[in-house]
Amino acid sequence: MEFRQLRTFEAVVRHRTVTDAANALGLAPSSVSAQIRTLEKSLGVALFERGPKGMRLTVAGERLGGWSRRLLDQAEQARREVAGQRPTVRVGALETIAATYTPAMLARLAERRPDVAVEIHPMSSRDRLLEDVVAGELEAALLFDTGDALGDLGFSPPPEPVDFLDLDPVPLALVAAPTHPLHGVRRLGRSDLAGHRLLLNAPSCSFGLAGTRILGDGVQRVPSGSVAVTRAWAVQGLGIALLPEFAVSAEMASGALRRLDFPTPDLTLRLVWRADREALPGLRDVLYAISA
Repeated sequence: MEFRQLRTFEAVVRHRTVTDAANALGLAPSSVSAQIRTLEKSLGVALFERGPKGMRLTVAGERLGGWSRRLLDQAEQARREVAGQRPTVRVGALETIAATYTPAMLARLAERRPDVAVEIHPMSSRDRLLEDVVAGELEAALLFDTGDALGDLGFSPPPEPVDFLDLDPVPLALVAAPTHPLHGVRRLGRSDLAGHRLLLNAPSCSFGLAGTRILGDGVQRVPSGSVAVTRAWAVQGLGIALLPEFAVSAEMASGALRRLDFPTPDLTLRLVWRADREALPGLRDVLYAISA
């Protein structure tokens, strides 16, 4: 086995087709296919089942998957130690979380382990975050969820097992401009929201999923863009918005937005990682710094 073959193997696992893996690696599809065939020949087993819908791992391929990431991790660790480089831990975070929660985490880590470098990777896609954790492109990720299992908010968890730790509650607020007709109405229920415009950046975003879970299907969903755009549109009276309290605290304090009298359970800030990678240098310290 060669490391380049293992990297190609992981790319095919992640992207599921030779063409997409080749694009990600900057190689020709024929080169990717040749490396996979050579790897299979050296091991004496088939690693993939080829089909019209792409490449699917065989039982032997699934066994290699765990070994592949460990071997590549150890090779990178050896390279860094020989070159005298600091261990680097890559943490992905949804953009809202990266702007709000990671500065304190970085300060704690700098005090606890100044010899460990941390790279924060802000992303807008939760699915991409989870895929990168599973693929070993990220050591850990921060996202919003709820409940006792990963994905209880309404998204699909990755098929591969991952560990997670709940860090902090994230209070939500259903807000609207002071001129909105629902402002001042006591004890709102779902039926009171029917027909009103709910501003949200995407149905699959955390707050869009929370809106479906909390508000039901009676509201009229209006795509608005980012959290900042959603907040600005709500200030201008274009609809109601379900957002984290930290994103609208200044507007509620100034009176530009008012909290509607509707019960909104908290979301949870959740840290996700692959347990089989905890031995990587610095990772446990990063997990500790995040959760402290």
